[in-house]
Amino acid sequence: MRIDLHSHSNASDGTDAPGEVMRRAAEAGLAVVALTDHDTRAGIAVARAARPAGLTLVPGMELSCDLNGHSVHLLAYLFDPANAALAREIDLVRKDRVNRARGMVDRLAALGTGVTWEQVAAIAGDSVVGRPHIARALVASGAIASADEAFTDDWIGDGGRAFVDRYAPGLTRAVGLVRAAGGVPVLAHPRSPGYEIPDEVIEELAGAGLAGIEVFHFDHDEAERERLLELAASLDLITTGGSDDHGSFQPGGATTALGAETTPPDQYERLLAEARTTA
Repeated sequence: MRIDLHSHSNASDGTDAPGEVMRRAAEAGLAVVALTDHDTRAGIAVARAARPAGLTLVPGMELSCDLNGHSVHLLAYLFDPANAALAREIDLVRKDRVNRARGMVDRLAALGTGVTWEQVAAIAGDSVVGRPHIARALVASGAIASADEAFTDDWIGDGGRAFVDRYAPGLTRAVGLVRAAGGVPVLAHPRSPGYEIPDEVIEELAGAGLAGIEVFHFDHDEAERERLLELAASLDLITTGGSDDHGSFQPGGATTALGAETTPPDQYERLLAEARTTA
């Protein structure tokens, strides 16, 4: 039973429509796939309608959070999308994504790149706008040769010349919001470069309702996986895995694809048991 609990569609910064993500998941031999777009569940209904027979869809989202001024991500599974408190927070995050993107485009224009908001908006379409859309606009403008070059100090990398920060809820508060909405909060890739979450913070979060940590991710080498597995065992946390697939554009130059990283079946069963909704 192959289970991938981290994937993205063009509802956020992936390149493939939700239905295409489902088709590729089945083609990859997955029994279960979670759609976890950034700060939105907009692709879930389409994915559910397009889901091939034999493939289970886990509805989810990757929520942008803040930890002491640094961006971190929280995977939220099986929460009630009608929960008012969480829905308000997601709306705030999405609106400020637009403000941040416009600010970055203004800075890029001042740097002479030729990138315009109209370009970025056209690339993003109806999806939640993010830095990968701006990176693609930079490539189209000829300012850079590949999208990876955008995520540097020269351009829109954290602290870069055109970087603009944005609103995100504190990580502990976000864990509580997901729990209150009946969902299952799991830390996304807690040792990815730039998104590191220290052991002591994970310990505190476990006491505040954190359900699990994503261990099996392309950014985690074997030594790091062993450390995270030991930490999870000591805190009785679920250990998940997922490809973090974005279609034909993989942030950071990753070469992973759907099913490249998976969740152990017993851990998936634990996750399902933690949920208080089936949304």
